[in-house]
Amino acid sequence: MLAIGLLSLAAVQPVRAELAIDITQGVTDPIPIAVVPFQRAVPADGGLDVAAVVQRDLDSSGRFRGMARSAMLSQPTQASQVQAAAWRAAGNDYLLIGRVLSLPAAAAAAQGGVLAVECELFNTLSGQSLGTVRVMANADSLRNAAHRIGDFVYEKIIGTRGAFATRIAYVSVDGQPPNQRYQLIVADSDGENPRVVLASHLPIMSPSWSWDGQWLAYVSFESSYSAIYVQRLASGERRRVSARAGVNGAPAFSPDGKRLALTLSGSGGNLDIYTLDLATQALTRVTSDPAIDTEPIWSRDGQQLYFTSDRSGGPQIYVAAASANATAKRLTFGGSYNARARLSPDGKSLAFVTRDGGGYRIAIQDLGGLGGSTVRTLTKGALDESPDFAPNGMMLIYAGRNGGAGVLATISVDGQIAQRLHSDQGEVREPVWGPFPP
Repeated sequence: MLAIGLLSLAAVQPVRAELAIDITQGVTDPIPIAVVPFQRAVPADGGLDVAAVVQRDLDSSGRFRGMARSAMLSQPTQASQVQAAAWRAAGNDYLLIGRVLSLPAAAAAAQGGVLAVECELFNTLSGQSLGTVRVMANADSLRNAAHRIGDFVYEKIIGTRGAFATRIAYVSVDGQPPNQRYQLIVADSDGENPRVVLASHLPIMSPSWSWDGQWLAYVSFESSYSAIYVQRLASGERRRVSARAGVNGAPAFSPDGKRLALTLSGSGGNLDIYTLDLATQALTRVTSDPAIDTEPIWSRDGQQLYFTSDRSGGPQIYVAAASANATAKRLTFGGSYNARARLSPDGKSLAFVTRDGGGYRIAIQDLGGLGGSTVRTLTKGALDESPDFAPNGMMLIYAGRNGGAGVLATISVDGQIAQRLHSDQGEVREPVWGPFPP
């Protein structure tokens, strides 16, 4: 049995490279909203323009169109100052006002933060308040508080929980062979606030979030061979959990966090799906097929695994029970290449990479209807890969190419809204979207 090595690392470190968002496609009739500059709490707010972060979140969703501040005739911060009809006459359906308040020491200790962000959302047609929210924060968590305000607005208007206050992880590659530098990075969902989880001159790949957002699993070649690690983000604590002979790849946490699904080749070289008990190192072999079986993901109840296999002659998506020597069922039939499946948060659809029109693109399939006719191709790139769902199921993030460089992009599950996230330093690849915060 492989001994588990424990290495204590510093918590994730900030980096200068950030992702910039370009909205490349949005809905044809976005919702007009005025996000009025919030009352400031100088100097406790650290200079952050909370309302600007909220506006950026809403604009970047592709579903809203924010009013320019230069066009605002007033800047109310209290409900008593709001004249809804005037904002409606200026072309806004909704109005958001707010305040950042600096709390006295006693109140801050009792409420868990030195700052309170309060806001209220109005429907300008009816003049009615749609609700208020109060978020506690410190200076270093104020941006996250702004994202939570954006989530509040998004849910009140769209009816679906927002995902602005979530995180993404991705791999950044800088330099040219043989002097490349790999970094595993965690950032806010908008690409801001990036933090390095691991840096190496050897490849890092296949990051995967635990379902509680506390850990990342990934493959590292830092010892010149593939090994799977799990790392706690808050402390940097990491464990090597698989460095067996041959390939150690494609880790995925079970919903309860107690197991990993992974791909192993053993000394024989054939790739199969296994599950690994993280506490005992007990392995369970799920597939035993001479074909290549790889890229496992868990069902929401932890009872099944979806994976890629070429047992039918080309890569297709299959599902099997997460148990020894399980019988696999084929799910995709349209086209000669379907791989790298990801399950939607509601468990009702799969996103995957499909070969379409001479390129590799992101597609989605409803699991209620298993057939080629149910596949909808969402993207148009030549080499789109590594899709993953936002935790609210509304968007997919994936890796693509732009001008020959690796970039990240998002697209809505209905195909209407698209964004490109490009790095100012190196290429970015293999994105994974983290879960909702607790």
